Amino acid sequence: MNRNVVFTFFLFCFVTICRGSGTDIALDAKATLLHRIDSLNLLIYTCLLTLTVLTIWVFKHRRVSWLHETGLAVIYGLIVGAIIRYAGSTNHITHINVNPEPGTTYNLSVPPDMLRFHFPASLPITPGDSPIANKTYAYSFRGEIVNVEQNEIDLKATFDPEIFFNIILPPIIFHAGYCLKRKYFFRNLGAILTFAMVGTALSALVIGALMYGCVQLMPASLASSFTFLDTLYFGALISPTDPLTVLAIFSQLKVDVNLYAMIFGESVLNDAVALVLSGAIQNYETRYSHDGGFEISGFLGAIGDFIGIFSLSLLVGALMGCLTALMTKFTHVRDWPLLESALFVLMSYAAFLIAEVCELTGVVAVLFCGICQAHYTYNNLSSDSRNRTKQLFELLNFLAENFIFTYIGVSMFTFPKHHFDPWFIIAGFITSMLGRAVNIYPLSFLLNLGRKPPIPVNFQHMLFFSGLRGAMSFALAIRNTVSEARQAMLTTTSMIVIATVVLQGGAATHALDYLRIPTGQGSNEESEALPYRDRSRMIVRWSNGAKEVIMPWQLNGYDDTPRGGGDAGGGQKARLARVWGALDSRLLKPLLTHARPPLTETLPAFMRPVARLLTTTHQYTQGDNTLRRTDSDSDLCIDDPQIPSSIDPQQLWPGLVDTRISVEGITGSNI
Repeated sequence: MNRNVVFTFFLFCFVTICRGSGTDIALDAKATLLHRIDSLNLLIYTCLLTLTVLTIWVFKHRRVSWLHETGLAVIYGLIVGAIIRYAGSTNHITHINVNPEPGTTYNLSVPPDMLRFHFPASLPITPGDSPIANKTYAYSFRGEIVNVEQNEIDLKATFDPEIFFNIILPPIIFHAGYCLKRKYFFRNLGAILTFAMVGTALSALVIGALMYGCVQLMPASLASSFTFLDTLYFGALISPTDPLTVLAIFSQLKVDVNLYAMIFGESVLNDAVALVLSGAIQNYETRYSHDGGFEISGFLGAIGDFIGIFSLSLLVGALMGCLTALMTKFTHVRDWPLLESALFVLMSYAAFLIAEVCELTGVVAVLFCGICQAHYTYNNLSSDSRNRTKQLFELLNFLAENFIFTYIGVSMFTFPKHHFDPWFIIAGFITSMLGRAVNIYPLSFLLNLGRKPPIPVNFQHMLFFSGLRGAMSFALAIRNTVSEARQAMLTTTSMIVIATVVLQGGAATHALDYLRIPTGQGSNEESEALPYRDRSRMIVRWSNGAKEVIMPWQLNGYDDTPRGGGDAGGGQKARLARVWGALDSRLLKPLLTHARPPLTETLPAFMRPVARLLTTTHQYTQGDNTLRRTDSDSDLCIDDPQIPSSIDPQQLWPGLVDTRISVEGITGSNI
């Protein structure tokens, strides 16, 4: 009897446990399915990037120039997105209709962040199952539902927009600053700042005003959802350029370095300007525009927000770059290159995160952090870390850029919040071209009034043609798609990005030929070694009792010495640039790097103790390097000094071989 009771008791417990574990088994199966779908989604993008890389290799091998890698990524993304969208899937999303409880207070315009779905205890639905316990599930906010019949693959193929801003964009922007061709960038700084800051703001205003007028002529259903601030926001997000395709072709064909610098420099800065400008427009809408009208105080406040946020973000990035330089200078972390590279990457990413936490703009911070890292920290790194960081960020930039363009193509079919309005799309294309024209031609005219040499007309046309839209525009558009207006902006932005990348990017070579822009003018790359090239051969001649050093490239008609005036390439630097250059070479470089002259020679006598503390032994023992500079941007702000006539060539470059020295009385014809 007792044995039967014990057996029955254990049998009851076993059955109860099995019934209770049925829910856990089902949840485990659901989690396994979601994991498989996530893996499939990542596999799709990995295969797309792999296919893009292989096709790029074929195109480079066959010298195909009518389609760039970003255009390939977009096209492959469109094809795969169409397959995902129309192939169908049996894994449909389960849903249940829920209504708020009576008396619940909530704001319909700003949905709650989380829903708590309460299941009361009830009897089992299927006979043999255990009773359903009292449970509460939490659901996070994703956005407004447009297509209820969406399947799980469609849902997983769309990423959280914050992934773009926090993970994908930072390496792209940092790479732009870290690998910036600073020599010609700063020689054309006036034009670049004008196009990037004044031009981007002017373009956003023109596009916003024209789009607002066009929207008023559209059907009332769409016109009622747009305000002037909405169209102005669209102007801000569609104004930044991303001319990767054009710049890649410029590098291959060796187009004029000043044209390259202006296009690249503008694209680097206008991303940051557009992000800050769009944030200022949103701040104006939330803080000042209560009835939709214009307030002069709010307008001035928005301008103040723009200047303040941009300046503080720049300061955060610069400080983080300088802090990294100090850490690499005064520690021996370079003895462990892996740790040195890890510190470099973490400090750079921290600049982005600090700015975002402080309600600033991380894109601006990480951009100027990259510039400071290249100008200062790079010179303190070991050779292994220099190569590793350059290659690492080049790789990350390549993968991130191509991933974004691939995702743009895929999301055209899988993203559930597109709003296709043909009239708005057509108006977006036309106004974006007009905004680009207003950015380039009037400002070029004003710049040419004081610029020597002026920007040629064919260069202006190429600047206009290079206004491709890309990652920043898409990231700003996809960040908020709650309203119908923002959904129409996303669709139009995606269409503009795809069209400009594929069509304009593919026609870049033909545009160079049509505009008769010369190619083969020399490499766009700046040497990371000494500022003087081809030191294996030189000529010294005597003229009026003075010794003159002639380098080989000067015999071929090339002279790296700036001449003329203005801020153009080869132009004399402005007074402000010369002052900054002197400050940089005599204070900042010796403070943040091992460069000479040491601070003990440049600071006042009363600061000599501090100068000794901030000067390393390496700075005292490495010898005078005012002529032999090893940084990557020795021509950053001031002109390279002329070689003193009293210095013997063997003293300049001790390892010189095969040096030709002329005798006194040599004539120019002999040279």
